[in-house]
Amino acid sequence: MTAFKPGDPVYAHCGFGFGGYAEYKCLTEQGAAPKGGVVALKPANLSYEEAAAIPFGGLAALNLLRKGDIEHRDRVMVYGASGSSGVYAVQLAKHYGAEVTGVCSSGNFELVQSLGADHVIDYTKEDFTDRPERYDLIFDAVGKLYSGLSKSRFEKALTPGGDYVTVHMKRVDQPEDLVVLKGLIEAGKLKPVIDRVYPMAEIAEAHRYAERKHKKGNVVITIAESDETRQGAEDRS
Repeated sequence: MTAFKPGDPVYAHCGFGFGGYAEYKCLTEQGAAPKGGVVALKPANLSYEEAAAIPFGGLAALNLLRKGDIEHRDRVMVYGASGSSGVYAVQLAKHYGAEVTGVCSSGNFELVQSLGADHVIDYTKEDFTDRPERYDLIFDAVGKLYSGLSKSRFEKALTPGGDYVTVHMKRVDQPEDLVVLKGLIEAGKLKPVIDRVYPMAEIAEAHRYAERKHKKGNVVITIAESDETRQGAEDRS
């Protein structure tokens, strides 16, 4: 028995091995975590390019917020709120009813607020640990490797019993998680954030741009021109 039939539009996370930059990819319906990837029916209200921006950051945000017991957290801080995982963590934390503070540069305030953040902090101008506010859950969407901040620095801003989760934690994605994201997207509770779209021929430039660490949300690579992309170009001409 299968949930799919030939021709079904799908979206997927290809796992942590190779395979994302391909016109075709073999995935099992049940998923083969952690490297095998997961696949589900594509949200009906997204283009393929929009859908491609969801799985990597969306799955990280969903699973790590769950690890931090998001359903029972009132005040949540998302550090790196404008990045590929942070943009989804902000939206999901709001969906679960939390008061959300996003940490990013001032140039991304408008974006992060548009995603539902109640408060924003400019990390280039102040140290969030010097502020009096304390949080029940901190989602570190940057990680020590790039932020240079240790876990102990984040723990200073936690309430007693609060929790800290980071994108560097191990997680196990399931196909059902993509189904959950699909439902939220179709209900208007979650939306993709795409900074730039590059064709496969410009993949080196796409990597150079992403590696500057200043992108907003996600960078998408188009492997082959889809009917939707072609029609959009015709509509704009």
